[in-house]
Amino acid sequence: MSILCLGVNHKTAPVEIRERLAFPESEIDDRLREIRDLPGVDETVVLSTCNRVEIYAASPVTETAFEALIRYLIDHFRLPARDAVDFYHLKGEAAALHLFRVASGLDSMVLGETEIFGQVKKAYALAQEAGSTARRMNKLFQQSFQVGKLIRSNTRIQLGATSVGSVAVDLAEKIFGNLRNCRVMVIGAGEMSRQTAQSLVSRGASSLIVSNRSYDKAVELADELAGEAVRFDEWEQAMSGVDIVISSTSAPHAVIVPDMVAKVMRHRGDRALFLIDIAVPRDIEPAVNRIENVYLYDIDDLERIAEVARVEREKQISLCETIIEKHIEEKGIEALSPDRRPGDEGTGRAASPAGDPAPQS
Repeated sequence: MSILCLGVNHKTAPVEIRERLAFPESEIDDRLREIRDLPGVDETVVLSTCNRVEIYAASPVTETAFEALIRYLIDHFRLPARDAVDFYHLKGEAAALHLFRVASGLDSMVLGETEIFGQVKKAYALAQEAGSTARRMNKLFQQSFQVGKLIRSNTRIQLGATSVGSVAVDLAEKIFGNLRNCRVMVIGAGEMSRQTAQSLVSRGASSLIVSNRSYDKAVELADELAGEAVRFDEWEQAMSGVDIVISSTSAPHAVIVPDMVAKVMRHRGDRALFLIDIAVPRDIEPAVNRIENVYLYDIDDLERIAEVARVEREKQISLCETIIEKHIEEKGIEALSPDRRPGDEGTGRAASPAGDPAPQS
């Protein structure tokens, strides 16, 4: 029995591919059960975020499991061709090391970002609730949480703008300068939206409007940040009075389209509108960016600002890797994948089902 990871992330696939592979949280329970029933899969956890979609599994036959997982993803998401997605395949120690680096923020678009640790914990909790984990996945993920805490407690990897939300706010300041006269609307009241809104308020945004499909959640977030809640079918009218829109809903399709924005801009005069789309799938159609005085950035664009603080954080990578190596020496990864054979430690990768070497993240 071995552990494995099949996935794509911001380094191996553009947002157009990642959004097609995203698992809606409302469906995750059913999807976990389907994946666990695939040939060669005994246990599984699905990690689906704006920057990655990864399936972790325990399997007695990793090649069979990899093949079944790829076929499932192609069929479920109706991908145009088998080679349309460049999946990475990791097994044994390489899969464990990858998860440890993910939970520590070392594999994120924004090096050292903090959201991913909570996202990994939530993915594991959902898998437990669905009954798709047992001894190997439980041990693997519990160790990843230990490593993540060690990294955050003993390094400065979080130095600078380390979250997608804070990077989005930095981008707003580069466009507008001081945010004190900026009016902000947040569409979607999830954790990403909450953190972004908190950053905006802390940087001096003059007013905040929150809209969400669940009005109660919009009210809760608005009350927390001394803002105003509007119902989801009213935010379009409110857009004409704001300067910055942060959109991060879980909608399966775009909620902001060119015709809608063009109508809003007719009532704004010469005032620019800045749109930040941090949702996957994307909330805002890319064509919106062609409208005069409208500036749209999506999740991949945010990497540009992440580079500003990246140099200092990169100095901490060596220390982080040392902590991970020490943890492995003390706790032992072999117990997670007792079928590890000589040669696996070289690349830690399984061959892809097509026979080509599979890329390692």
